[in-house]
Amino acid sequence: MKIAVLGGDGFVGWPTCLHLSAQGHEVHIVDNLSRRWIDTELGVQSLTPMDSIQERTRIWHQETGHRIRFHLIDIARDYDVFKHWLIEHRPDAVIHFAEQRAAPYSMKSDRHKNYTVNNNVNATHNLLNALVETDIDAHLVHLGTMGVYGYSTIGAAIPEGYLPVGIETLSGETVSQDILYPANPGSIYHMTKCLDQLLFQFYAKNDGLRITDLHQGIVWGTHTDQTRRHAQLINRFDYDGDYGTVLNRFLIQAAIGYPLTVHGTGGQTRAFIHIQDSVRCIEIALKNGPSRGDKVKIFNQMTETHRVRDLAEMIAKMTGSEIAYLPNPRKEAPENELIVKNEQFLALGLNPTTLAEGLLSEVVDVAKKFAYRVDRSRVPAVSAWTKDIAPTLNRDPEGKKLKSVS
Repeated sequence: MKIAVLGGDGFVGWPTCLHLSAQGHEVHIVDNLSRRWIDTELGVQSLTPMDSIQERTRIWHQETGHRIRFHLIDIARDYDVFKHWLIEHRPDAVIHFAEQRAAPYSMKSDRHKNYTVNNNVNATHNLLNALVETDIDAHLVHLGTMGVYGYSTIGAAIPEGYLPVGIETLSGETVSQDILYPANPGSIYHMTKCLDQLLFQFYAKNDGLRITDLHQGIVWGTHTDQTRRHAQLINRFDYDGDYGTVLNRFLIQAAIGYPLTVHGTGGQTRAFIHIQDSVRCIEIALKNGPSRGDKVKIFNQMTETHRVRDLAEMIAKMTGSEIAYLPNPRKEAPENELIVKNEQFLALGLNPTTLAEGLLSEVVDVAKKFAYRVDRSRVPAVSAWTKDIAPTLNRDPEGKKLKSVS
C-alpha cells in the first residue's frame, strides 16, 4: 500500500513509519515538525539525541533499501497545499498522528489551549474535508486516546467505542441503539480527541469515509525492532513534566537518582501499551478496516492497566529509588478503577507485551546512557489544571524539597 503518515516524525509516528516500511509499504511522512519547535519553546530536548528527519530517512534507506519520503506540510494551516498533495499522491491509507499530544502542554496557558484546539481540530477536519473533495477512497486510521472515556468509576468494563443502550419509545416499547460511549475529557487535549470522534461519525455517515479510531493507552518504552537497527534510528524519549509519559518518567528519574514523582495519592489507574505493540496494532488496524458505508470502527489500543503508585513501587523496588508524593496538578478524582475491553486486537492476533522487568531494565539502560542530557529542572510537572494549584508545584530540581518515602 501507499501510506501517508501524518505526524510521522513523532514519538509513535516515527517507529510506525519504520515498521510499515519494513513490511514493504510505500511510506510518505507528512509533518510540519511542530514537535521539534515545541522542544525549542520549552527549552528541553529528547533524552535520546535525534537527527533531522532527512538524516533519519537517509539512514533507514541505507540500512534497508526501503525509502521513506518526507513532505513538509502543515495540514492544520495549509489546506490547499495538503489537498493538492493528496491529488498528486493518492494514498491507499492515511494514518493521522498530526495532533498536539500532551495533556499538560494543552493546559499550560490560554495560548496553549488555543493552539491545541486550533491545531488538532483543524488538522482532523482538513484531512476529512480533503479526502471528500479529492474523492480519494483511503482508509483513515486515527490515533486517539483512552482519555475520551474519562477515568470515573462505574463498576463496568469500558466497551470499544460504542455503548448499547435501551431507549423507551412513545408507545412504551424499549428499543436498543448503539451510541458513542459518553465522552468525559480531562484536559483540552482530550477534549479535542472527543471532537475528533464526532467529526469521524459525521463524515463516515454523510460521505462514506472509511475510518478507524484507535483509543490508545499511555505508551511506554523506547525501542522497536526497527529502531534497534541503527543508533541514528532511535526514537525520541520525553522525560519532562509536559511530554514525558508517567512510566518513562519514572524510569528516567530512577536512572538519574531523582525521586519518583507520584502526584496526589497515586491512586489513578491508567491503561498502558508498549511502543512495539502500538505499531503492531496500527498495522493490524490497517489490514482490518471498515467497508465504505460502515460506521467508524473503534479499537481500545491498550494491553494492561496499572495504578500509578503501584508502578512507582515496582520501579522503586527494581532500582532502589525513593518515591516522592507531590500535589496533583490535574483536576481529577484521587482514586479510580479502570476496566477496559480490548478483545478486538487480541482476536486479530496481537500478542501483548507486558511490563516485564527485562523491558523496564532496557529503558533504564537507555536512560542511563543518555543521562548526561537530562535537565533536572525540567523533570517536575508544573503545568496545572487550575491556578490555585500552580504555586505549589515548583520544586527544587535536586529533589531536596520533595517529601520522600522509601
